[in-house]
Formats: sequence, structure tokens, C-alpha cells
Amino acid sequence: MMNDPDPKPQPPEKPLPGDCCDSGCDCCVLDVYADQMEDYEERLAAWRQRHPEADVDQS
Repeated sequence: MMNDPDPKPQPPEKPLPGDCCDSGCDCCVLDVYADQMEDYEERLAAWRQRHPEADVDQS
């Protein structure tokens, strides 16, 4: 729906296999992705509560 005032959250882009250098960086792309996924899941759960009519399998 265009101009939806409460659009369904979209998941973050998953890092590619070669994006992690395996050197133990303090801010690894995989850690950042895990944090983004946690935030996304929280936002999605809140959105689903606001939109109980939404089909779970719908994008």
C-alpha cells in the first residue's frame, strides 16, 4: 500500500559470506546483523500487534 502510515518492518540485509574477515573485529558485521535482526523482530512483533488482521506469511 502506497503512503502507508504504518508499513510492515522489513528485515535487514543479511551479510554475504565473505563480508566477515574472521579477525575478531570489535564491530563485526555479523554482530551488527544480529543486533539489527533483534531490533527488526521486536518492531515486527509490535507491528503485528497493531495489525492482527495481517497474514503472518504476507510480506
